[in-house]
Amino acid sequence: MHVLVVHNRYGSAQPSGENNVVDQEVALLREAGHRVGVFERRSDDIAGRSLLSKAALPLLVPWNPGVRTQLAARLRAERPDVVHVHNVFPLLSPAVLAACADAGVPAVATLHNYTQVCPPGTLQRDGEPCSACVGKAPLPAVRHGCYRGSRLATVPLAVSLSVNRRRWWSGVERFFCISAAQRDVLVRSGMPAGRLRVKHNFVPDSGPRRSGPGEHLLFLGRLAEAKGVRLLMAAWDALGGAAGVPLVIAGTGPLEPEVTAWAAGRDDVSYVGLYDAQQCREVIARSVAVVAPSTWMEAFGLVVVEAMAAGVPAVAAGHGAFTELVEDGVSGLLHRPGDAASLTDCLRRIIAAGPELGRAARLRYEQGFSPAVGLERLEEGYRSAIAGRTQPSGGNH
Repeated sequence: MHVLVVHNRYGSAQPSGENNVVDQEVALLREAGHRVGVFERRSDDIAGRSLLSKAALPLLVPWNPGVRTQLAARLRAERPDVVHVHNVFPLLSPAVLAACADAGVPAVATLHNYTQVCPPGTLQRDGEPCSACVGKAPLPAVRHGCYRGSRLATVPLAVSLSVNRRRWWSGVERFFCISAAQRDVLVRSGMPAGRLRVKHNFVPDSGPRRSGPGEHLLFLGRLAEAKGVRLLMAAWDALGGAAGVPLVIAGTGPLEPEVTAWAAGRDDVSYVGLYDAQQCREVIARSVAVVAPSTWMEAFGLVVVEAMAAGVPAVAAGHGAFTELVEDGVSGLLHRPGDAASLTDCLRRIIAAGPELGRAARLRYEQGFSPAVGLERLEEGYRSAIAGRTQPSGGNH
């Protein structure tokens, strides 16, 4: 097939699992013999814009007519079989869907988060689950300044959600949800169930595998409230130095000063900052377990699957996508969301566990998250979208 991938790349200052997923899917499709083009914008480029251009940017978030013109021209020239849309914020906008309609090319879209029903895409406010905007006008998000703590910054996202809701639902033949948990939320919000398919992200099987019991517990991700960093610190303190293995924290984010101060002078905690991709693979493979204590409803959980690929189990919050990634007591452990005592207990148990959890985690990866499985689901979704141009949508799939 001939596929055109559409993506607004996130800034390089923070590691982006979504950017990685897009790059890995493009490489996978090309290796399988498909012709794949990329139409992208980069958030890094915003810094080089003029002051006037930066000031006008919020006006283009709901609709960027220049992108519509450019993409439609490329589609007419190249005639791909299908367009695969990922992130469109802030430089592309849902105008990409109009371009697909202009050129008569079917579109599929991967929903990496909850931006279809929540302006910041997190379904969380002030560290707590929130569904105030689900299925209704997103005025609460503006009132609370849910995007970056700013009412002004939230307005373009809220406007885009409101004015483009029907365009998304009618302009996309198939949506890829990255977990069943995410799909359930979106169906309950009123999205068309017949167009929502579950397609878990895959992870390349190219990294090192764990040998032996592991050297440390690992938190790898953004240092933010939603990722459960403060919860982890409280749970670790409750262990009172009795873990027997150190905790390694890798990543950066708004809580970095707090994490740095907490880890300073301790021999049971090591804060290592931001690792590159190869360092991440190596530190995962040396882990007793990966800890993913997110307080928000993760739509997927890439680090958990990366751990599975390395034969490493996870301790994860028992909500959102984690409940379908981790089989509690078999391929990892699930703790009560937001409960430090429950997390402490799981950390203690995972340290004492034998190698069986790691072996089961690797088997779970092979059966559900390998490149072969990912390619099959991508191709199936594309064929379904192409066929859907001549068939009415409906029913659950």
